[in-house]
Amino acid sequence: MTKNKSNKKFRPIIKLFLCLIYFIIICILVFVSFRLFQKDQRIVNWNEVSSTDEYSYLNISQMSEAFAVTDDNKQIHFVIVQDETLEWHTYLIAIRKEDYNNYKSIIDYTYERTKDKPDNIVVYGYPKKITKKIKKLAIKNIINFVPIENKTILTNDNFEDYMTNTYLDTTIPKTHKTNYIIVSLLVLALILFILIIFTIFDKDRIVDEVEEIIEKENSKLKKKKEKEE
Repeated sequence: MTKNKSNKKFRPIIKLFLCLIYFIIICILVFVSFRLFQKDQRIVNWNEVSSTDEYSYLNISQMSEAFAVTDDNKQIHFVIVQDETLEWHTYLIAIRKEDYNNYKSIIDYTYERTKDKPDNIVVYGYPKKITKKIKKLAIKNIINFVPIENKTILTNDNFEDYMTNTYLDTTIPKTHKTNYIIVSLLVLALILFILIIFTIFDKDRIVDEVEEIIEKENSKLKKKKEKEE
């Protein structure tokens, strides 16, 4: 009889303690999943790109005519962008031939065919490695694009310092890959949530085991006290 009363006494405390642990773990799993999701959805500034898997953007102020064509028939252009420190940089982008008219106003302004300055164009895409062919043509044609006062002699040795080793391919739409780490974390969180429900509304084995441990420890303490007396 005493044991049953003891069980009833400790059961709510044990359930509350277990549910609290489950809840804390669920919060951690959901938080980590959310941060990973944010990372997957992030659009990276071109200056911060660290891999070809990162969807990125460039805010272009000037743009050249096409000077090269990729193996899959995309046009390669020089573009000039201004970073947060107001410094100007030259990069490469790839566009579809049929999208040329979307950039015509900024190209015409770049070559002084018009005096009306258009708004900057923000372009999005994924980084692609610059091939030897494109690199060779870029070195050859850069002098026809960069203003005289900013001319830099490009070579194979200093090319990546000025142009990086990738170009922004604007023809690739943003892909939404299934992040199996996020899925696994959320499934684990769901399992823990179900455990909370079972712990509250059902006689859970874990609760029974914890109760038995508490009973054993209480018995040991009582025996120890009796011996001391």
